[in-house]
Amino acid sequence: MRHRKHNHQLGVKSAHRVSLVANLSCSLIEHGRIKTTLAKARALRPAIEKIITLAKKAHNSDDAARKVHYRRLAIAKLRNKKAVSKLFDELVDQFLSRNGGYTRIYKLALPRLGDAADMALIELVEEAVKKNTKKKKSSSKKGSQKAKSAPGESQEKANPKSEDSSEVVPEAEETVESDAEENNSEEVANDLDTSEKSPVSKAKETNDEEKAAESKEEAEEKSAEK
Repeated sequence: MRHRKHNHQLGVKSAHRVSLVANLSCSLIEHGRIKTTLAKARALRPAIEKIITLAKKAHNSDDAARKVHYRRLAIAKLRNKKAVSKLFDELVDQFLSRNGGYTRIYKLALPRLGDAADMALIELVEEAVKKNTKKKKSSSKKGSQKAKSAPGESQEKANPKSEDSSEVVPEAEETVESDAEENNSEEVANDLDTSEKSPVSKAKETNDEEKAAESKEEAEEKSAEK
């Protein structure tokens, strides 16, 4: 039976189709993502995935002859040694944990302007980076348990001489307060002395001084007459 013998003909002869798929495969390996028509992307997908399978077999085998054999099969299909070396030496590591499905196709909304052909993006699937969230949560839980179990110990370690400082500080504060009170009392006493002397008392003092001076002059005159 000739069922399913005419898939992905692309409207060209077999030699043209083989060269087209090989060139698209080399471009995909080199750039990681290419934009082409939807029909060409669907024709490229099974071809490039078979070549990636050859790269995985070469990586997993221990026989050097088998590795060379798989590499030569890929060169026969791609017809580009640089692309094959990049796939077998660099890109194969990201496909080791995947069992198929090495490419991804995105259908684009806008068709091609010339003939309104459906456009698509085809790219290599990269290995997703796993986030280690469980380890972070476990470490945070352990830290919280330690803090809850011994809160007093952490405070003592942070302030080992807190008791001595608590005993010494109040005494220093008392001495400072007593000195400040004495200074304030002296200032208040001086202010009171200056404020108690009214102008009347000052006038009396001046009159007493004048009288004492006059009495001294009279005594000197009497002593001179004698």
